[in-house]
Amino acid sequence: MADGRRRALLVGSLGAVVVLAVLVALVGADDVVGVLRSADPFFVGVTAAFGLCWLAAWSLMLRTVLGSLNVRLPVVTSFFVYTGAVFANNVTPFGQAGGEPVAALLISDVSDCRYETGLAGIASVDVINVVPSLSLVVVGVGYYATTAAVGSRLGTAVTSAVVIVGAVVVAVGAVWRYRELLAERLPGVIAPVVGRIGRGRYDAEALESTLAGRIRRFFADIERVATNRWRLSTVVGLSLLGWLAQAVALTTAFAAVGHTVPPHVVLFAIPLANLAGATPLPGGLGGIEAAYVALLVPTTGIGAAAITAAVLVFRGATYWMPLAIGGVVTSVLGVRAVR
Repeated sequence: MADGRRRALLVGSLGAVVVLAVLVALVGADDVVGVLRSADPFFVGVTAAFGLCWLAAWSLMLRTVLGSLNVRLPVVTSFFVYTGAVFANNVTPFGQAGGEPVAALLISDVSDCRYETGLAGIASVDVINVVPSLSLVVVGVGYYATTAAVGSRLGTAVTSAVVIVGAVVVAVGAVWRYRELLAERLPGVIAPVVGRIGRGRYDAEALESTLAGRIRRFFADIERVATNRWRLSTVVGLSLLGWLAQAVALTTAFAAVGHTVPPHVVLFAIPLANLAGATPLPGGLGGIEAAYVALLVPTTGIGAAAITAAVLVFRGATYWMPLAIGGVVTSVLGVRAVR
């Protein structure tokens, strides 16, 4: 790992620890620990099981997307590859934006496909996941508004989500519309810079040609995914299934600490809280937990200590468990690549 990336990871990890420590201290560390100690082991296990269901659904998403690109992965292999991709997202700053290049390398390594094909596959999965998440926010907030007044905090969160997602959609649309221009002009900008940084080790003209080819193949792969309607419908359905598995996991995490939470609140809390994954903290660690607490305290009427404990149980299934499994997968694939 390069020194710059190592420092960024170290700073981000320390920041995440600080945010988590501040959150627990503000809520009351003794109270949170007390709730966790009394948690029902059965429901903790069920939470972990639904965390695996989420991983399975989105790994099938990745497998289906890659299938449209003529990349074939066995079901079990796709599960481990996607878990490795989640690991990459969870240890790099800015969530998916930081982990996608690593995930693309994993995909290309196990399937022998081109790097840009793997990048197109994992990028498609991340973009498609936005569609069901917005639907869940609309349904959840809409139902909540019929039963209670939408507070300023929730209103701000929803507005922020709409603005962020809208900006992403506009940016993606602009990139897609001008993809030919990007493929023509971008290599001419990047290649000379790389040549200067490499101090003559790279032929700028050859590098420009290579980059142009890779960018065109990347956009061609994205287009193949978007134009296969049957596969696209299947992928969106699997995405929704994964979001619902997370919703059930959060519900059972609350059951583990002796509380029930309204289903419609869970539906909008998960996508909104996950927006904190775009922070420089690795995988949004600390920021996502704080976002959950900020959203759930005013919308559920449950004590902050119980909510924090439930969120920590939930994140154990959706952050720490994939981190452990994906770390092993990534290490094994790394050893195999070296050989």
